[in-house]
Amino acid sequence: MSDDSASTAQDKALLVLIIAVSVAFAWILWPFYGAILWAVILATVFAPVHRRIRAATPDRRNLAAFVTLLIIVTIVLLPLALTAASLANEATNLYEEVQSGQLNFGKFLQEILDALPAWATSILRRLGVTDVSDVQKSLTALFKEGSQFFATQAVVVGQGTANFIISLFIMLYLLYFLLRDGGALSRRIKAAVPLAPEQKRALFEKFAVVIRAMVKGTILVAIAQGALGGLIFWLLDIHAAVLWGVVMAFLALLPAVGAAVVWLPVALYLLATGSVWQGVVLIAFGAGVIGLVDNVLRPYLVGKDTSMPDYIVLISTLGGIAIFGLNGFVIGPLIAAMFIAVWDISSGGTPAAHDADDAS
Repeated sequence: MSDDSASTAQDKALLVLIIAVSVAFAWILWPFYGAILWAVILATVFAPVHRRIRAATPDRRNLAAFVTLLIIVTIVLLPLALTAASLANEATNLYEEVQSGQLNFGKFLQEILDALPAWATSILRRLGVTDVSDVQKSLTALFKEGSQFFATQAVVVGQGTANFIISLFIMLYLLYFLLRDGGALSRRIKAAVPLAPEQKRALFEKFAVVIRAMVKGTILVAIAQGALGGLIFWLLDIHAAVLWGVVMAFLALLPAVGAAVVWLPVALYLLATGSVWQGVVLIAFGAGVIGLVDNVLRPYLVGKDTSMPDYIVLISTLGGIAIFGLNGFVIGPLIAAMFIAVWDISSGGTPAAHDADDAS
């Protein structure tokens, strides 16, 4: 056997070994992929904050990482835990009311139908929407499933199950070391990736840009819309304001859907049942404040960061949620963005150049 063939066989054996060990390592980490994912996301988003703290304490990298971690816990994790606790309480109460029949959707629907003009009732009758019992059954089933889902998810965060506590500890532990050693780790990963230097630079820049754009331009905007929606519901004394605020935040993550799916039907119900000023206030606030948050906040938060077409974001978000659960609303768009970036690189361009062409 020649030296070249022996070298080729060794390279193939090494490649197979690398793949096998990598798959085995990923398999071991899979039960905590959510904790690892959010540790990477938070480390990427708060990297500029950590760099500023690091610059102020040049010889105290452990202290800088710890201070950044405290900031993340204070402004991200504690508000999330408090919201989840309130959500668990409201979702559980709502589920019990629907289960016991105390919350009667047939009565609400009948009140709306009675308040509609004759021409609107005629159209609904042709569409088969005037059968209150059928619609009530569908709405009751939908609300039972939805409220049960939110109650289950919120209880996990709000009350703290064993798996959640373990995942939270892993995330915080990993996040500390990603903040402290993230630069060196990133350089080692870049060195191990078998691509040209400019391709590696473009790919890693794309990853960081997409993560920050997604968190700042999508998640923060959705949280703002949900918080505003929950606030106006609370001020108008609408039942389960925290729950509806969370629902609006989730729907705001999806392009072409938005928080209006929740607040607009509620406003129409208020108008139809005689609560005119509450309905008018809710419509004005929803259209004038909640609806404009996206147009005002997104450009300010994202700046010149790259963005994907809405239809790709929508499809990848729904697909990600279907496969990965709640974590999928981040994983889906991230995979889609990296897919576009890799194909841009393979076609001879770079994501940065592609974005520049779109901007021009």
